[in-house]
Amino acid sequence: MKERPYTLRELFFRHIAQTSSSPLGLNICRAEGVFLYSLPEKEGESQKRYLDLISGVSVSNVGHCRKEVVDAIREQAEKYSHLMVYGEMIQSPQVMHARLLTSLLPESLQSVYYVNSGSEANEAALKLAKRVTGRREIVSCRNAYHGSTQGVLSLMSDENFKMSFRPLLPMVRHIVFNDISSLEAITRHTAAVIVEPVQGEGGVQIATQEFMDALRKRCTECGALLIFDEIQTGFGRCGKMFAFERYGVVPDILTLAKALGGGMPLGALVSSKELMSAWQDNPPLGHITTFGGHPVCCAAALASLRLLVNKPWISDVEKKADMFVKGLEKHPQVKEIRTAGLLIAVDLKDEAKAKKILYLLLEEGAITDWFMFQPTSFRIAPPLSITEEEVELAVGIIIKALNRL
Repeated sequence: MKERPYTLRELFFRHIAQTSSSPLGLNICRAEGVFLYSLPEKEGESQKRYLDLISGVSVSNVGHCRKEVVDAIREQAEKYSHLMVYGEMIQSPQVMHARLLTSLLPESLQSVYYVNSGSEANEAALKLAKRVTGRREIVSCRNAYHGSTQGVLSLMSDENFKMSFRPLLPMVRHIVFNDISSLEAITRHTAAVIVEPVQGEGGVQIATQEFMDALRKRCTECGALLIFDEIQTGFGRCGKMFAFERYGVVPDILTLAKALGGGMPLGALVSSKELMSAWQDNPPLGHITTFGGHPVCCAAALASLRLLVNKPWISDVEKKADMFVKGLEKHPQVKEIRTAGLLIAVDLKDEAKAKKILYLLLEEGAITDWFMFQPTSFRIAPPLSITEEEVELAVGIIIKALNRL
């Protein structure tokens, strides 16, 4: 008997590994601007439109299928795609993107090493810190998230995420975000301290100026390298091109990913030429990656960065964030709203309600998400290109969902 053909949905659950027990399972057929469109599940139904309020977790800062980015991908793919990385061949998309990127950064952050993802950027940053300082101890913050590969997983304070994967890296110490007294854990044995200027998965916890100043001073005194993880906060998400600009504190290493690639997979660490030269010896090829800095991804990154520089989106971030706050703060289900630009946590102070709201929003036509270490909140992080009219639409959809709690 001939086997019946499987539907795409059935093939999805048959062959694609899922990391949760209840994946959304939306069959997205196209995306444009701030909207995603799904194929109908039943014959006779029409496409459903969803407002994207998470931007692929802060990836699609310039929106979906932006013409300038699509054109750049197409044009580069017609020239060449993969050649060789490791900084061996001169590839125009890499060079031109690195030039524009570093023009937006302090003088001490002028050398870029491209990788594939945020996790790899942080892994490489830790390796570089160990290589340069000769030390082995790493310090991170409680409730921070720096990736899920084994090295950066070791930095996580939440044992529930780590216990199944031990043994992990030794010599990891934790400090408390915004607690200056805990900085005493940083010593002359510390190779690096890695910190998010805004804790994303912690539920949008924003560093104070006093903490950032004290952190920079302590690292300098102890000879530890300071790494800022701006994988989620970079490229305008928090109202500046990079969140650390708000503090006047410069890291020794900056790690980037997510919005970096304009929707394509790309990560990077940025540091001084002096520190980056450590990759060249003892041992040579100190960090290597086959696909990091892929020219098609770098072409997309360049087009995306040019948009962020030339469009008014970043300067409008605070205004749009304020529209969300004013539209939602008086709702009786909303207990607190924390904002770092268009990275917003709406706190319901009730874990069950925060979980339920995600599905209610989906039914109303919006996609949002939760926070790993703040289960009573849900996330709003739309593309920065969202218009004021679309913000008003989003607020209306969220209120409809809140009314159903």
